[in-house]
Amino acid sequence: MYARSKLLLTSFEPFGGETENASALAAASVPDRVGNFDIYKMTLPVVFGKCAAEAYAKAVSLGVDCVLSAGVAAGRKAVTPELLAVNYASAKTPDNEGNMPFDVPVISGGREAYFSTLPARRMADAISAAGFPASLSLSAGSYVCNDLFYRLLRMLDGTGVRVGFIHVPAKDALSTADAAAALTAAISVIEP
Repeated sequence: MYARSKLLLTSFEPFGGETENASALAAASVPDRVGNFDIYKMTLPVVFGKCAAEAYAKAVSLGVDCVLSAGVAAGRKAVTPELLAVNYASAKTPDNEGNMPFDVPVISGGREAYFSTLPARRMADAISAAGFPASLSLSAGSYVCNDLFYRLLRMLDGTGVRVGFIHVPAKDALSTADAAAALTAAISVIEP
């Protein structure tokens, strides 16, 4: 019998006046075991900087092998694993603590971008194969989702902990059950 691997699945609280967040609803419905992974879940604040600090602390305390973060992308019709996190923050709306960075780096002096260390393209293909709309997205944008993705990749660089990000559509475009199944399909092709 070999040890199971650990994956931290993060999602976000509601923001922008909404009462729920499709990413949190979907993540809550992902099974506690997928393949050789035990899945640990946490909901993060939609706050620049704070979300990454909380996720990093949890990842370290659990000793996870991977962190997969999920966020909602209103207006998208497909589930989109993200290829890149960029060192750029520019908010059109304030986060949940009123922060609204505009046209600034996530980390001053940090490198321009990090590639996902999870297999984003293979995850997109697995979601499609499971029957759900999916496509590979090049960048996680410039709001809190990208901030989290960039900071986690930077903080966990060189530790062996792999990091990825995936956007799910709003509930009116994809049901919670389908979004959860899509996340599960994505996790199923991550090597332990």
